[in-house]
Amino acid sequence: MATTISATASQTQGETVASGAMPGRLISLDIFRGMTIAGMILVNNAGNWDAVYWPLDHAKWHGWTPTDLIFPFFLFIVGVSMVLSFATRQARGASRAQLLRHAVRRSAIIFLIGFALALAGRSFDLHAVRIYGVLPRIAVVYLVASVIVLYCGRRARVAIAAGLLVGYWLLMTRVPGYDLTMDGNLAGALDRWLLYNHLWIAHRFDPEGVLSTLPAIVTTLMGVFTGEWLGKASGSRLQAAGADQQHPHPIAPPRYASGQASPGATRVGQTNKVQGMVIAGALCMGAGEFWGRWFPINKNMWTSSYVLFTGGFALAALALCYWMVEIRGWRRWGAPFVWYGSNAITVYAASSALAVLSVKHYVRPGLTYKAWVYRNLFAPLAEPMNASALYASAYVLAFLVLAWVMHRNKIFIKI
Repeated sequence: MATTISATASQTQGETVASGAMPGRLISLDIFRGMTIAGMILVNNAGNWDAVYWPLDHAKWHGWTPTDLIFPFFLFIVGVSMVLSFATRQARGASRAQLLRHAVRRSAIIFLIGFALALAGRSFDLHAVRIYGVLPRIAVVYLVASVIVLYCGRRARVAIAAGLLVGYWLLMTRVPGYDLTMDGNLAGALDRWLLYNHLWIAHRFDPEGVLSTLPAIVTTLMGVFTGEWLGKASGSRLQAAGADQQHPHPIAPPRYASGQASPGATRVGQTNKVQGMVIAGALCMGAGEFWGRWFPINKNMWTSSYVLFTGGFALAALALCYWMVEIRGWRRWGAPFVWYGSNAITVYAASSALAVLSVKHYVRPGLTYKAWVYRNLFAPLAEPMNASALYASAYVLAFLVLAWVMHRNKIFIKI
């Protein structure tokens, strides 16, 4: 992991694409990423976990809340960014092997950061440390999706995505002796067998377990398909490996021609992108709801219906951001989220580290730093649920300041 002091924001993390006819950052994606990271921090840091408004908490089992949208949104964004980043790197001369090495290195760093945070959260007890989690899942899914993108053509990617969703559904619902309860489902049983004491709920269940990682890969592939759709007008596209003998790498470089299109034609192309995303998003959400009759929408098991529903929701949300920012030109409102999005993993990891430290260190015996801050600064201000939400909001604002300082000083930490 390296700290880069850059002269322009376009050097951050490599997710670059043409907006219309001219090359530049896709600001709407930056904003969407930043909103997602802010949402992650908000829902992960309630002041009082016994007093949380339902939209800021996960569904207990089947069903969904706004909180259940956040993690799949981030994996979806990973897929969109992957397409744009790979195309940009290939345009600079990177080979497929170099892109794969970059993906392996990045995945390893993200996994190790997540493992280190989990280890600190379990008081450095290797016997009880949780192996999987949010960052490890991001790492694994990113690596697998990268291999699929680099070595498979578009039809193969679609077939893989469909196969993973259908295969996971059949495994979870057709293997004798298992059901869809927390203690009776196949994914949980496999995790107990493989990881046992290294789960979110020891000896019982982990929402980021081994088997449920398979459908999570599809969430990222849905982002890949969206990235290809967004890159069409600028010429940034992905090809089947070896499909074009003139380009030995699977990623075709972006092509920017002077005088490519008139502003009116560009606007029509952008509008078509939005319409396509809205239609695809609605169809995926509808398919998820329909499939949910037999395979319920469930974040904990990352069910196939959950993948389609949340992926469709992400499509619609990105389409709205794209329309507001790239077409209407309404950008100022999104500045705080650009700050967050510019150092997304760094800010998230820092917020998680502080959360761990605040509950592992004590002002005095029996009183953690988090409890002291909450009791003295927030609990006196409002009734418990509002005080808890105020604490979480203050946590988001505190890390917004960090993100702003880093962005203002052009400090972008690449992983």
